[in-house]
Amino acid sequence: MATVELRFSALPEHVRTARLVAAAVARRAGVDEAVLDEVRLAVGEACSRAVGLHESHDIESPVRVLLIEDEKKFSIEVGDGVPGGTTAAGARGAGEAEGAAESDAEGEDEMGLAVISGLVDDVEVTAGEEGGMIRMSWPTTTTATIS
Repeated sequence: MATVELRFSALPEHVRTARLVAAAVARRAGVDEAVLDEVRLAVGEACSRAVGLHESHDIESPVRVLLIEDEKKFSIEVGDGVPGGTTAAGARGAGEAEGAAESDAEGEDEMGLAVISGLVDDVEVTAGEEGGMIRMSWPTTTTATIS
């Protein structure tokens, strides 16, 4: 199992770099060429979401991206540093308590998650004390079949 870790300052201009690195590692891992655009788009959405959460919560820590190459799948984990995270349900409660600006951010957050869910069949969104995490995975084509 090979893992590449990428950390970047929560600035929108770094999202493009994360997309390019993710596509290169996915290609090397054996993800089908036809799926690489989906990988790029999903990583872009997840990283943009993390950058937005860092900006709106004044988080100074970097955005974390793990690119994990397993035997039969390629996974990407995008982590934000917002304690407790903001899953769609959690963001709804915060948005109601903090007003319209927070509600707009919630709408963008939910839209980003909807786009990711439309692009990736295997996606999981979690939240914890260390922050939120979006985990996405795709099958690889370089696996050997055992008969």
